[in-house]
Amino acid sequence: MPEPEVVASRYARRQLWTAAIKWPMYAVAVMPVLLAAGWRFGRAEPVRLDQLLLFLLAAVLLLAWENLANDVFDADTGVDTHGKPHSLVNLTGRRDRVAALANGCLVLGLALMGLVAWRSSPAVLLLVLACCGLGYLYQGPPFRLGYRGLGEPLCWLAFGPLATAAGLLALAPAAPAAVASAVPWAEALELGSGAALATTLVLFCSHFHQVDDDAAHGKRSPVVHLGPAAAAALVPWFIAATLAFQWAPVLVAPAAQRWPLTALLGAIGLPPARRLIQLLSRHHHEPERISGSKFLALRFQALNGLGLAAGLALGRWLG
Repeated sequence: MPEPEVVASRYARRQLWTAAIKWPMYAVAVMPVLLAAGWRFGRAEPVRLDQLLLFLLAAVLLLAWENLANDVFDADTGVDTHGKPHSLVNLTGRRDRVAALANGCLVLGLALMGLVAWRSSPAVLLLVLACCGLGYLYQGPPFRLGYRGLGEPLCWLAFGPLATAAGLLALAPAAPAAVASAVPWAEALELGSGAALATTLVLFCSHFHQVDDDAAHGKRSPVVHLGPAAAAALVPWFIAATLAFQWAPVLVAPAAQRWPLTALLGAIGLPPARRLIQLLSRHHHEPERISGSKFLALRFQALNGLGLAAGLALGRWLG
């Protein structure tokens, strides 16, 4: 029978691998196309299920590339050396293999997205390439815009209008090239703005527990710029703005453009949002107590997005 210390060590390492895989984070990858599906279904417009599945798989692969590449690039700057034991580079000690895996996910994800675009509109691939470009600007050399506090605007653009427009185009029926290439910017902004703010909140909250390491290695995240107290005070505004974007089309839009009342189901994300606000307002200065804040933000993002998508779909039966 293994010694207790050995069992404890194996358990701790298993926990590190679970944290490294970050499987809950993939809720942010799939949300734009799920919202697009709910939107189209609720308006009694066709939804191509084969395209939906392909898009979901491609989106997961592309986010895997971004997460893996982020570990690689942060290993190069040293920001993850001490404060992130669950970095895959730290766990494996093989930067080269993690980089190769990241590139493999990127190639396969883009290949699948190319297939989606070939079956719908070339604009789908262009929009997704723009999302990937923003992801590289955030983390990759020589840009590293995330180190300058610009990661949150890039995140909103990528997971908001760009990814949502790609999802809307991908799920629509095949059309002549001239029609298929028209990007539905208005619908993408209306549908994706609030959900993208919730996704941006996940990134914002990921900085709180590592603010000292970030500052020491020149990573000027918004939390480093503002300080933990002022940054924590912004969290309720993120949540309020998310809901405002989603509730305005239900409550104040002209009748012809109004979303169904069931779109308010996005409010099911409020309980974790409330816990997040309380946690950061009380313990923003205690990194060891707020390391899970991004997972509360992620729970808000996932429940809010799924509630909104389901609520939009249910509108089909509410006229």
